[in-house]
Amino acid sequence: MVEVQKAHRQDVDVVTQLALQLWSHHNQEDLKQEMEEYIVGENSAVFLAMYDKKPVGFAQWQKRVDYVEGTQTSPVGYLEGIFVLPEYRRKRIAQKLVSTCEAWTLQQGCCEFASDCPITNEQSFQFHMSCGFQEANRIICFYKKLK
Repeated sequence: MVEVQKAHRQDVDVVTQLALQLWSHHNQEDLKQEMEEYIVGENSAVFLAMYDKKPVGFAQWQKRVDYVEGTQTSPVGYLEGIFVLPEYRRKRIAQKLVSTCEAWTLQQGCCEFASDCPITNEQSFQFHMSCGFQEANRIICFYKKLK
């Protein structure tokens, strides 16, 4: 019932609507532009999960050449974001999206795949662990406004 497909430019509106549910603090037009760049980019991709031909989730992938915590090689495939509509969760759709990203990572010549989540997001942490990720590090970032 679940099919995962690589998104194309004509899918940008659908991807944006799903992404807004994950990143609701983003401006819709800015997010649409970002999603289009990921869809058409040479070192990025977006995958759509279709359930009975209905878009129910997405995964955003990027090839990173900068240092990625816990990895030994470069470039590295990176799961930038993943989302499945709440009513379609617990059907292994997100795992299928991750598996598709892993296969894409290998096809792109990378031998490591990484991701991250906020330190406070226990649900995301548990999801990553269930997908076979290993925790690389925990950090707390600081900032200070000077003016």
